[in-house]
Amino acid sequence: MVLKIPKNIFKIKKKQKIGEPPGTLIYTGKIRRQKSKLRIITYTKDDFEIKEIEDLKIESNMLEKNKNNWMNVTGLANVDLIENIGNLFDLHPLVLEDILNTLQRPKLEEFEKYIFIVLKNLLWNEERGEFDQEQISLILGENFVLSFQEEESDIFQPIIDRIKIPKGKVRTMEADYLLYALVDLIVDNYFIVMEYISEKIENIEDELVSEPEVETLRKIYRIKRTIIDLRKFVWPLRELVNKLQREQSKLISFSLQIYIRDVYDHIFRITETIDNYREIIFGMLDMYLSSVSNKMNDIMKVLTIISTVFIPLSFLAGFYGMNFPNMPEFSYPFSYQILIFVMIGIFVIMILYFKSRKWI
Repeated sequence: MVLKIPKNIFKIKKKQKIGEPPGTLIYTGKIRRQKSKLRIITYTKDDFEIKEIEDLKIESNMLEKNKNNWMNVTGLANVDLIENIGNLFDLHPLVLEDILNTLQRPKLEEFEKYIFIVLKNLLWNEERGEFDQEQISLILGENFVLSFQEEESDIFQPIIDRIKIPKGKVRTMEADYLLYALVDLIVDNYFIVMEYISEKIENIEDELVSEPEVETLRKIYRIKRTIIDLRKFVWPLRELVNKLQREQSKLISFSLQIYIRDVYDHIFRITETIDNYREIIFGMLDMYLSSVSNKMNDIMKVLTIISTVFIPLSFLAGFYGMNFPNMPEFSYPFSYQILIFVMIGIFVIMILYFKSRKWI
């Protein structure tokens, strides 16, 4: 499942909201040139219909009372569209503000007529070796689900394919099951990210065992930063699903609780895996420092052996390098050869001694 983002279609720009009254609708995410898109899917166990709203005009008759309705908005730069949807469904201005503020943490808020959920969808970026995150807002009403995506993608395509199946589970259940299916799909993407992180950790461990370099340390810190960011998104999600499971809401049927518990179990597994990865990363840092220290000790040992071997040889070379005319050794015809053999003998004896003590 790949998130397709055309090149050079947006630039990052943060708008200031300091001093603005609460509920002011200002889009604070990525400004994109691509237009917002609106899709409405209505379905029952007998039929379904998918409508693309080209003019983005919202009317009350678009939703059918006796059917489940799913309205999906991609692209949040069109603030007027978000405001019109809020007016149609009587959404609180602070909810609309949170939808447009893409820096929200995962959370759940329950109102009288609807439940508001903010999630972070994660997709692995192979080029950068990190994950990309996208905010997705979900609203569950009596017979409808609203979903808001930062950008156009095919993340929800599996759910649409399931709706097309006549005897599929989604078609036979109410709108709350659709909400569960969307949340479960987003959580499943976390497992894909975890697999990539696991693979990167294994590769770094192989480098640590074979030949750790300075780049290896950089990789360790990058994967550590990735795990910290991932934990920042997962832990609030665990609290969110737990709150959805505990609170009794008229919008969540009792039969759906078993599915919500299943999502909670998935998130619990992810949090445990993240904690294990954190321990592994700390162990990798200790392993790197130990490897570098051992490598430095080996280098120092070699240099020490070389220095130790050449100390007596340097002494002999310096001693007989003195230019005193009365040194008797200078008059011997084979004094040069004898000195060379003595120096070689000292070198061999010291090497054999070091080997016998297993220093080399």
